Parts: sequence; C-alpha cells; structure tokens
Amino acid sequence: MKKVILLLTLGVFVASCGGKKEEKKDGFEVSRTKSEDKKAQASEAIPIDLDNKGVGPIKNVALPDEIDTEMASLGEAKFNAICVACHMVDQRMIGPAMEGVLERRSPEWVMNMILNPDGMLREDPIAKALLKEYNNAIMLNQNLSEEEARELLEYLRTL
Repeated sequence: MKKVILLLTLGVFVASCGGKKEEKKDGFEVSRTKSEDKKAQASEAIPIDLDNKGVGPIKNVALPDEIDTEMASLGEAKFNAICVACHMVDQRMIGPAMEGVLERRSPEWVMNMILNPDGMLREDPIAKALLKEYNNAIMLNQNLSEEEARELLEYLRTL
C-alpha cells in the first residue's frame, strides 16, 4: 500500500512540474529570426549602367574578344597586392565584390574609378551612391598608371 501511495504522489509531482509556463518580461526582446538583408536591398538600388563612362582620363576602352592572359596575370598580382585590403572577388567587404563588375559598369567607368577615385566620388552619381552604400568608406587613390589600371581591368574580365 505504501508503494502505491508513493507512486501516486510521485506521479502527481511529475505531472505538476511538466507544464511549461511562459513568463512575460518587461524590457526589450531580442529576435533571432532572420530578417531581410538591408545590404542586399541597398545594392539593388544602385542601377546597372554600362553607358556611364565616369569622370577621369579614360574616354574609350576597346576590349578584344579574347582575354590577354599575360596582362590578366599582371593585373591579378596587382589586385592581390593592393586591392584585397578592401575588395574580395565574390563577396562584399569594405568595398564591393569584383566578380561581374563589368556586367554592372562600363570598362571606362572601372578604369576611371581606379585612376581617379577622388573625382569620381565627387562627381559621378554611381560612385556617390556606392560611397553611401559602403558607409562612406572612400576608395583611396593608388596612383596607378593607365597601363596598370588596364592590367587590373583585364584581370577583372576573368572573374
């Protein structure tokens, strides 16, 4: 008989503790659910413009159908030496991802941004929008020659 009473008491105790009671707490609440990525929305707001040549010394760039692998190799070395501090190939960092940049910008715009970032950030509407999107992180002038900028452009064509 004592065993039956003990089992019943134990059963009642377990049943009373098993329910989950929600408490409402005052203060702020942290939601761990994923919301829409604001950065992705911001980059969609910057238009693709292949007609804008930008502001700077480059007025026309003729790109051959085939990529010059030697020039692209020199451009890759230059990219890895100075550009990777702010740019990655396939993801955003301090600056935009470089993969597919020539599908969004004209070759002249890209070269003018490399050669004349100060003028571009002052006068070009797309450069201004990118500056705003990337928290006013300015692109520094690397004082490259037109030939070095063209090598970088050739490398960007390979991405």
